[in-house]
Amino acid sequence: MGEEKSGVPQWPRVSKFILSACAATVAEMVTFPLDLTKTRLQIQGEAALRQHGSQTAYRGMLGTALGIVREEGPLKLWQGATPAVYRHIVYSGVRMVAYEQLRDVLGRSEDDRFPLWKAAIGGMLAGAVGQFMASPTDLVKVQMQMEGRRRLEGKPPRVHGVYHAFLKIVSEGGIRALWAGWVPNVQRAALVNLGDLTTYDTVKHFLLRNTSLQDTSLCHGLASTCSGLVAATMGTPADVIKTRIMNQPRGPNGRGILYKSSIDCLIQSVKGEGFISLYKGFLPTWMRMAPWSMTFWLSFEQIRKTMGISSF
Repeated sequence: MGEEKSGVPQWPRVSKFILSACAATVAEMVTFPLDLTKTRLQIQGEAALRQHGSQTAYRGMLGTALGIVREEGPLKLWQGATPAVYRHIVYSGVRMVAYEQLRDVLGRSEDDRFPLWKAAIGGMLAGAVGQFMASPTDLVKVQMQMEGRRRLEGKPPRVHGVYHAFLKIVSEGGIRALWAGWVPNVQRAALVNLGDLTTYDTVKHFLLRNTSLQDTSLCHGLASTCSGLVAATMGTPADVIKTRIMNQPRGPNGRGILYKSSIDCLIQSVKGEGFISLYKGFLPTWMRMAPWSMTFWLSFEQIRKTMGISSF
């Protein structure tokens, strides 16, 4: 599992990184409008923002998407796509290389299986490391996704592009400000990859061992469908908290005005909007993760096959 075919030289880690980044870029561009819709849903109706005079504009996934197209234009569905692609070049590249490395280090059982508990540890660690390194690009992505909404509310734009966003964040809060919200960010990534990497790896090899399915796109598609659902279920609450912390206005010292920490954001959200608020945007999250996961894994496996490397 994950080893190179006989006769094929050891595949350098940098090549794995590039391959993962390419597959993630394709998946990100295909499903980005759903990510934007999810972000808008998670922000609107925010109890802390209502206290500052913000009003809820849309209801539901479809209403939010149609509202963006109608009021801002269809191309705005890809607003923030550039930092999103930058994020996945770092995030997916690191997490995939890290997981395969951890899988080799942790080792398989005597019957050549990778135990579920080891897969869970590997998935969570790989996701956490990848997300920590990519957290600055995620911060910029979230802020850019909300710019269209701010303009409609008559507020001045906070950023005018990716480069300006990075400069603005650093000038206001220093280098450390680029990692604002990194704790819920990393928590979310660990949970999402526990669902995505662990589920895909486990389900795929379970199907290969216990059914007549071959290592083809059908098997990859079934495994990726399962991984997308589990990842969305486990990651949505942390995603809501992460998005709210990263989008909140900041004071002169670079600290958030609305929330003191991810725990404070969690408490305020549940108190002000109820537990269900932690699953705001679940439908677009799942509807995005399902095609994202399928696009990514099918692309990833196919590229590996084309390059003469055994499947993941």
